[in-house]
Amino acid sequence: MSATNRSARITKIVAAVKKHYKPAAPPTPRPLFEQVLFACLLENSTHEAAEKAFEALREAQPDWNETRVTLRQHLADDFFQHLTDPVEAADRLKTASQSMFDGNNYSFDLEPLKKLTLGQAVSKLQSFKGVTPFVVAYATQNALGGHSIPLNNGLLTALVSLDVISEAEAAKGVVPGLERAVPKNKGVEIGSILHQLGVEVGRNPYGTNARKVLLAIDPACKDRLPKKPVKEPAAATPAKAPAAKSGTKPPAGKAPAKPAQAGKPAAAKKSAAKPDAQAKPAKKAPAKKAKPAEKAPAKTKAAAKSAKISKQKPK
Repeated sequence: MSATNRSARITKIVAAVKKHYKPAAPPTPRPLFEQVLFACLLENSTHEAAEKAFEALREAQPDWNETRVTLRQHLADDFFQHLTDPVEAADRLKTASQSMFDGNNYSFDLEPLKKLTLGQAVSKLQSFKGVTPFVVAYATQNALGGHSIPLNNGLLTALVSLDVISEAEAAKGVVPGLERAVPKNKGVEIGSILHQLGVEVGRNPYGTNARKVLLAIDPACKDRLPKKPVKEPAAATPAKAPAAKSGTKPPAGKAPAKPAQAGKPAAAKKSAAKPDAQAKPAKKAPAKKAKPAEKAPAKTKAAAKSAKISKQKPK
C-alpha cells in the first residue's frame, strides 16, 4: 500500500472509530518513572481501570521500594483485579520497576532523561526490561513531549482486519504513516479512542463484540475478521499408535517370562523329572535275568550227545 493510500485509509478509519468511542480524560500529570509504570497497567485495559489500579497501589504502597519487592500475584490479586490482564500487568510493572531501579543508579528518578534528546531518552527507555513498545510510545507521548501513538496487540489485530496494515507489519508492531496521518496536537485524543478499540478487540478477537464493532467501522472487513486457529486432529493420531502396541497381549509362549510366575513352572518341571529318573533302573532289571536263560540250549545239546554215546556202547 502506498503512503498516500495508507494515510487516506487511516483518516477514514479514525473518523469511523470516533463514532463508537469518546476520547478518554486527559492523562494525570506524573513524573516519567510513574508514567512508565502507569503505561504497564494501561497496555491492555481501559483508562478508567488503569487509573483505579494505579491509585489503589499508590495509596497502599507510597514507597516504590515496597512495590518493587512485592510478589506479582499479590499485586495482581489486591490491586490489579479489574484489569484485563492482571497477572501480565503485574509482571510488566515489577520487571520494569526493578530494571529501571538497577539501571538508574538505584534511583526511581528518571527526570534527567528529559534533558536528553528525544532519541536518546527513547533509547534509554527501550533498554529497560519489561518496558514494551506500547509503554515507550505512551511515555514518549505523555512525558517526553514526542509524537507517538501507543499500539497494543488488540489494536494491531483490528488494523489488520480494517485493511490498514498487513499481518507482517502487525507482527513487527508497526503502523507506517500513522503519526503522519494523525496531527501531533490530536495525538493524545486519537490515541485514546484507538486504544479503546484495541482493548475491545484484544479481550476476545473472535467474540461477538469485536466482530460487531469492526463490521460497524468497515462493513467490507467481513472476510478479514480474526479467525480462530483450527486444531488439526491428525496430530493426535500418531500419539495413539504406541499406546495400542503396548496394550496388545504378548504371545502365549512368552507369558511364563514374567518374573512373578517364572519360579512355579520351573519347580513343576523338576518335580516331574524325578519319576523319570527312577523308571530307568526298572527297565534294566529284566535285561540282567534274561542273559542266563539264553545259555539253556547249550546244556541240552551236551546231554543229547552223551545219550547218543551211551546208546552206541552195547554194539
